[in-house]
Amino acid sequence: MSIKRRGFVSASSALVAGLCGIDAVRSSSENSPTETNGASPFRFCLNTSTIRGQQLGIVEEVRITAEAGYDGIEPWMQNLHQYVEGGGKLSDLRKRIEDAGLTVDSAIGFANWIVDDSEKRRQALDDAKRDMEVLREIGGTRIAAPPAGATKGDKLDLFVVAERYRALLELGDRTGVVPQLEVWGFSTNLSRLGETVFVCTEADHPSACVLPDIYHIFKGGSGFGGLQLLSDEAVHVFHVNDYPAMPGREEITDAHRVYPGDGVAPVQHILGLVGGKNRSVTLSLELFNRDYWQQDALSVAKTGLEKMKASVAAMKTA
Repeated sequence: MSIKRRGFVSASSALVAGLCGIDAVRSSSENSPTETNGASPFRFCLNTSTIRGQQLGIVEEVRITAEAGYDGIEPWMQNLHQYVEGGGKLSDLRKRIEDAGLTVDSAIGFANWIVDDSEKRRQALDDAKRDMEVLREIGGTRIAAPPAGATKGDKLDLFVVAERYRALLELGDRTGVVPQLEVWGFSTNLSRLGETVFVCTEADHPSACVLPDIYHIFKGGSGFGGLQLLSDEAVHVFHVNDYPAMPGREEITDAHRVYPGDGVAPVQHILGLVGGKNRSVTLSLELFNRDYWQQDALSVAKTGLEKMKASVAAMKTA
């Protein structure tokens, strides 16, 4: 069944208790990183989608991420599984990552945990368990939980989605990996920031958290102001990118993403809403730009980090 407006508003009151604090009424300038006594509230991470088109493999992606100067890496589970299937040892990969001075801040998986079909959902939890166990072997503690499998068709009851997300979170309790509920702007379900936060609240689990993304928030039609309502524990990783003025919201796709600062998104304002409150958030550069995929991967990684840091620096004085 669909959620009635009155029911949604009533249930949303829990959001205030669960994800919002008294600091939520601060202005964006009061939430600026200058509150952290000069220390940056951000870590910088490379989502390997940014250099995915070069088809380098996880070992080379680790090398490039470290050489470019990032703090962490956000690999795709597909690449990790391919590494193991090719004879690689996860213990060796973990050592390689640690020796490079990197952390595994998150990972990208696509288990269909949200779907209506109970058998497919059972299989999806098995897939998620496998992903989480592999991720733990290389030192990872978080994984993306997008609405994969429910991007088309009917809208799902958000209360039901919350129950399914809680089941995923409980699996995370057993494996030591936190599934982060990801906003997917192009999807029928969880396309808006408010829907995603609602599900996190109604899941009623201490590890529930949101994985926001500049492009996806725009694509889904939400504004960015709601980000200031999220408490310190509600966001651990934030996907950073930018989008051009054209094409418009309806036609824009993942492939149109550009470096932060090269588009029209209010990146500095967004980072001001996310940073501050004496918390640390990982900014993970996630791009799917085909032009970048034709370029030298190290150059792309370095350019992306430079532009992320420039956006943060400009935010401090904005």
